[in-house]
Amino acid sequence: MDSSLTDQQQDKYRSYLHGEGEKNTNWKLGAPSNYDTVNKLFEEGRTKIWPPASLEEKVQNLVKTWEMEMFNKISFPEYKSVKLQNFTVSVNGRKPLSLEESRKLGGGYNSFMQTTLPENLRGYNPAQETEHSSHLAFTTAFPRGFALEVIQVYSGPPSIVYKFRHWGYMEGPFKGHAPTGELVQLYGISIFEVDDEMKILKVEFFFDRGELLGGLIKGEKLASGTDQAALSCPFLRNTG
Repeated sequence: MDSSLTDQQQDKYRSYLHGEGEKNTNWKLGAPSNYDTVNKLFEEGRTKIWPPASLEEKVQNLVKTWEMEMFNKISFPEYKSVKLQNFTVSVNGRKPLSLEESRKLGGGYNSFMQTTLPENLRGYNPAQETEHSSHLAFTTAFPRGFALEVIQVYSGPPSIVYKFRHWGYMEGPFKGHAPTGELVQLYGISIFEVDDEMKILKVEFFFDRGELLGGLIKGEKLASGTDQAALSCPFLRNTG
């Protein structure tokens, strides 16, 4: 972490977000995202507090950094948490995808929500979403963010296997469903293959997308177009 930065500029859990090394980074929102709100949610709702410099803390911060870069940086060469050559990511045993292939699917949330369910049963249909629309859908539903914690690490590098928990409060509408204000959470297993410098070579995720969507589509149906009012909020555009 860059010691020349003030506390307000630093992020306790993510690298490659601020500092001299990021002064020329191309950000999707024009500037680095502010994670203060989701960091507060994380600190208030986490179930584990890992010792400083422990393997668990290192893995947790690596995952947060990787997610930050995937969601916020435009140019692949500026992804400093991964080894770009031959990098792949896969979800639930599906075909491993390169960064470019993942982006073609819509990147971000969209690439993680791929499914073979019939379209009328999907709840959220990634085939009808773009990177922009999917990001707005989830950041609107979770205005305080979608926090992540690592709750167990089963093996260390070079093959890191860990259990994670994602959670947030549905305080905004989602795909025509009213907010419930309830906790929505998702558990899963992930495998990160890393090199000697802890650069990520390969990512695999295993989770039940229905565990997430079930909490997002239980609210009452809203009148058509209601979701869009929330999407214009500048605060929502800068979360996630």
